[in-house]
Amino acid sequence: MDRVRAVCVALLPLLAAAALARAGEEIALFNGKDLEGWTFRGRTPEDENPFYVEKGILCCRGRPVGYLRTNRKYRDFVLKLEWRWPEGSKPGNNGVLLSIQDGKHFYDNTWPKSIELQLFHQHAGDILTIGGFPLQTGRNRGRYTPRMKDSNEKPPGEWNEYEMSLRKGRLRVLVNGQLQNEATEVARLPGYIGLQSEGAPIQFRNIRLVPFD
Repeated sequence: MDRVRAVCVALLPLLAAAALARAGEEIALFNGKDLEGWTFRGRTPEDENPFYVEKGILCCRGRPVGYLRTNRKYRDFVLKLEWRWPEGSKPGNNGVLLSIQDGKHFYDNTWPKSIELQLFHQHAGDILTIGGFPLQTGRNRGRYTPRMKDSNEKPPGEWNEYEMSLRKGRLRVLVNGQLQNEATEVARLPGYIGLQSEGAPIQFRNIRLVPFD
């Protein structure tokens, strides 16, 4: 009986986590307080985590290079988040990673096999595939697919919204409510969600997700 009780107690956190991610219900991936539920991956295990929380905002110093990823994997979902370049800063490069796969990394042993949605300044909405991640856009230039329309990003200091829908092999990317890119035949591989640290300070908030499986 004691052994059964111990097993049940051990399962409680897993059951609670599953309840928080029921299909069709929005969940917060960032709690506004700390980095619970996230793990930083750098070029080496010794790299210092450049992500930190300040006044409810998830901040990134931009160096060292790496990415902060969720501890859980997701397959079909709608992901929404807000980002901005800090006022007075020089905007640079960054991105959101979808469907991050375990295993070998690419590009100087840093970036994982995944889909990158660009946050490079004035290029939000561009799609890059990393490690040969399978998808089709019909407009791709190698692994790169530019956004459909002119940049509609807001100036540094103002918040932008990214909405990324990945469902049944179809990807749609909206920037500030405008459809900027889409892809089909996306491999339906469960994976982590990540935020890059790629050279310039950037801030995030209101990171939420609606899972569908």
